[in-house]
Amino acid sequence: MSKIFWLLTVIVFCAEVPQGSAYRHHQSHRHGYKSDPAFTEKYFSQTLDHFNFNSWNTTFDQRYLITDQYWNKGKGPIFFYTGNEGDIWAFALNSGFITQLAAEQEALVIFAEHRYYGKSLPFGKDSFTVPQIGLLTVEQALADYAVMITELKEQLEAENCPVIVFGGSYGGMLSVYMRLKYPNIVAGALAASAPILSTAGLGDSRQFFKDVTTDFENVASECRNAVRGAFHQLKELAEKQEYRRIQSALSLCSVPSSAEDIHQLNGLLRNAFTMMAMLDYPYSTHFMGNMPANPVKVACETMMGGPDLLANLRDTAGILYNSTGKLPCFDLYTLYVQCADPTGCGLGFDSLAWDYQACTEVNLCYESNNVTDMFPPMAFTEKERMQYCLKRWSVVPKPKWLKVQYWGDALSAASNIIFSNGDLDPWANGGVRKSLSSSLIAVNIAGGAHHLDLRGSNDADPESVIKARKMEGELISQWVKMETNRLKQNK
Repeated sequence: MSKIFWLLTVIVFCAEVPQGSAYRHHQSHRHGYKSDPAFTEKYFSQTLDHFNFNSWNTTFDQRYLITDQYWNKGKGPIFFYTGNEGDIWAFALNSGFITQLAAEQEALVIFAEHRYYGKSLPFGKDSFTVPQIGLLTVEQALADYAVMITELKEQLEAENCPVIVFGGSYGGMLSVYMRLKYPNIVAGALAASAPILSTAGLGDSRQFFKDVTTDFENVASECRNAVRGAFHQLKELAEKQEYRRIQSALSLCSVPSSAEDIHQLNGLLRNAFTMMAMLDYPYSTHFMGNMPANPVKVACETMMGGPDLLANLRDTAGILYNSTGKLPCFDLYTLYVQCADPTGCGLGFDSLAWDYQACTEVNLCYESNNVTDMFPPMAFTEKERMQYCLKRWSVVPKPKWLKVQYWGDALSAASNIIFSNGDLDPWANGGVRKSLSSSLIAVNIAGGAHHLDLRGSNDADPESVIKARKMEGELISQWVKMETNRLKQNK
């Protein structure tokens, strides 16, 4: 999930773009800040295993970022970002709404890095070996945040300061889970683009790539047809084993030589369209590479730019993989790695961690079929997931675990959660789209891409996201006041 979030300049030759799912994240866009927040990077001595009393005194250094620039010390709320699958700086520098809201509501701001991502590696480079990686779970991450919040409040003499959690994508899922599991610690949650239903195995496995297709179809039906036609031409060449023609047409670094190579190529190409749909912002961004404004529209113009569909397909993929134009060719196995997340895991250490999570708790069995979407048929069934995960990590996934642990669609007993989604985001229909009660509010953002509302204000923002942020701010202000009053009464 989707996915964000990276260290690719080290890994990808020519320093090209980091790839991944809904959870692979952003470079800074600061237009509209009242002032740039001065985050301080710190480390928290975190318990390694919260659920094993025989190892209670084993710890690791968990990174977090903090700024009290706007805080009414000891009185203002605490805005806590539940970090997801990537370097925490990427989230902090691309979630300007949180700091803007902090300036308005005099809040302390903390961005916590998720265990096993960024620099929060419990066992250093050995963190991604078996059995060390076994302590990477949603439950451990939530406990990390609960302990960090509790102890930092004590250290900062902020025991009476209400805590609101924020998160985008997988981080948004964690914000929901924090409110469900630790309502004694967290007064409310803003969960942006959080696919809490689809990742719990609820819904249609075809929905994600259908929604990616819809984004391009809404620009022009001819665009969808051009993409489908290009993949059909690629399929015909592959069936005839005309691999050199494929290499030439798509500027591949090496000649594909097997069905496995073609499957990898289809995954790499499908991933490009997925990322452009997710990142379809109305202004240029520089996270996950350099993306132009309205990349889906740019992609469609490229796909319909001439009669040579394979050349158009190559150039369209280049919007993501070769934004600088300096990459001489596409290396199939360097730019994209297949994993337990068919929307992409990214590259580097972060990709290993996300692959493991997609092999255990986070269910991402999404498929394309060339009927409800424009992509080649690429199934990813529970059986295929289990076979891959057993071979890769020696684990058997728990497909229904998130539903059992974190309520699935049975959320009516919960309270004080905002579920925001943009209608351009292919992850949106995997989340909550309708309000469930007066305090379980769905905010749907017309013309909004993946957690657009968490980004800082921009002159190109659609009116819908301006209104959404205003509503979110008002709800959060109400929750803060309610919790502040409750805490005063309990003194």
